[in-house]
Amino acid sequence: MDGYNETDTVALNEETDSVAIIDQTLLPGASHTIELTKLEDMYEAIASLRVRGAPAIGVAAAMCIYVLMKRHASDDLSSFREYFNACSDRLCSSRPTAVNLSWALDRMKKVMSAAAAAENGSGDLDAVRAHILEALRTEALTIRDEDIDSCRKIGEYGLGLIENGFGILTHCNAGRLATVRYGTAMAPMYLAAEKGMEIRVYCDETRPLLQGARLTAYELSEAGISTTLICDNMASSIMKAGKIDIVFVGCDRVAANGDAANKIGTSGVAILAAHYGIPFYVCAPLSSIDMNTAAGDDIIIEQRDPSEVTDLWYSKRMAPDNAHFSVYDPAFDVTDNSLITGIITPKGILRPPYADAIKQVLS
Repeated sequence: MDGYNETDTVALNEETDSVAIIDQTLLPGASHTIELTKLEDMYEAIASLRVRGAPAIGVAAAMCIYVLMKRHASDDLSSFREYFNACSDRLCSSRPTAVNLSWALDRMKKVMSAAAAAENGSGDLDAVRAHILEALRTEALTIRDEDIDSCRKIGEYGLGLIENGFGILTHCNAGRLATVRYGTAMAPMYLAAEKGMEIRVYCDETRPLLQGARLTAYELSEAGISTTLICDNMASSIMKAGKIDIVFVGCDRVAANGDAANKIGTSGVAILAAHYGIPFYVCAPLSSIDMNTAAGDDIIIEQRDPSEVTDLWYSKRMAPDNAHFSVYDPAFDVTDNSLITGIITPKGILRPPYADAIKQVLS
């Protein structure tokens, strides 16, 4: 599965030595692909959410590192490595919560080191460089292919939880736009639609960046799936009305104990689901499970620019502007494992106790 696929959210365009992404800041008004070739443009694309979603960020970072190294001319192997490390560190700093970012860059770093070690002592720098670049290219494409396969399998396991006529609630965007193709939390919905099942999906708008309104509702409606957009604070109302049978959400990091970090507002949805007795499932590729993070309290939560709350979607500022006013804008919150009915992975659905289930699935 080599080469450039313009229908993917993230793709490696080898004709132009660039990483092609759908600019998600323009959706749903316009669908536009941009090609990244420079480090700072790559950093900005991740930090500003032009490419977003933990799996998609990981794939993009791996491809970006390969493109940067291919475009970098070096007089010796040492400076080649230094440039790699500098680029990796810069990209890794763009989004601190999504573990897929550091996970993918760490994989690329290990490949870089192994390829360089294999060529140690060779006097032909061009040959060494070519060997390293091919190893990096192969790993980047492998990470991409693994993401596609992982999402498909998550969809298949999640599909087994859906019955005809179900009402499904989701928060933020964990669909095709958050991965390379299928999505995580939305993959079961796409497969249900493929099988001709009748479902209705309710999308939280997901303040303050409106990923649910701009991206999830856009994706699902374009796919012909019955979709209803609701404000975040309407979730309790439709749950109480009996319109929701199951909740599927994605995640940016799962701790070793099963606590899950996802877009801000997710933990509130989980609390409501528990109150109304509605199953709440987190959909997670194995790359989002972080065994180095013991519990949710250890997850670093990214703080975003206050203007996302006060200005971004308004024609004029919609909040006070004085010394007595401030904005709290965390990008994520953590859902306690006690509120999670199951964690859907490409290797099956994990059930409590999650610490044991996670160890088993990763082994």
